Amino acid sequence: MTFKAPDSLVEQIAQHLAERIIRGELKERERIQELKVTQELNVSRGSVREALLLLERRHLVVIPPRRGAQVSELTPHHVKSLYALVGELYILLGRCVAERWREDSDLDPLRAIQQRLVSHAERGDIGSFVEDSFNVMHTAFPFADNPYLQETLENLIPAVSRAYHLALEKRKTEMGRFLADFDALLAAVIERNQQRIREVLSAYSAHNCQMVLAALAER
Repeated sequence: MTFKAPDSLVEQIAQHLAERIIRGELKERERIQELKVTQELNVSRGSVREALLLLERRHLVVIPPRRGAQVSELTPHHVKSLYALVGELYILLGRCVAERWREDSDLDPLRAIQQRLVSHAERGDIGSFVEDSFNVMHTAFPFADNPYLQETLENLIPAVSRAYHLALEKRKTEMGRFLADFDALLAAVIERNQQRIREVLSAYSAHNCQMVLAALAER
């Protein structure tokens, strides 16, 4: 593999490694060998180091002093802490969409994602389902117009994606639960029902947390 876009090279390397971690190809506590990555991707060692620092901010790797980068652990404590935070951030983002959409067509991009998610679920395509489930957030960011909220969620999405992917590998039927929750959320957004948005997203986050914890226990 050879990357061609210099302005996004570090991000592309980080994305490549992130996908391997999320899919479980790189295991917890496994060391990421910089030289091996540079040879595999035909990039400089400096670019790989920058990519690893980016993944550290995104909670997929840890870089202990003088020991090199390794895949971060996914423990029950980490899962509970992660969902306690992202649940509240989801609610804030959902409230922003409900407050700020004006024309019905403003919500068409969310409806398009909704249809793609149904298609992914019917095919049992976990990778595409997880990716599009997080595209919901990316589509909602312009409504919030809050760079701090966006940056925080962008840095947390890979860790949540990793946990969610693990859970869905164990329980593919849970994709149906997500679709039902998304239907309920979109209805609450259309109604601008702030309390219902909180109820739906709080229940969704709590359920996902328990689902991931159960998947961890089965490993």
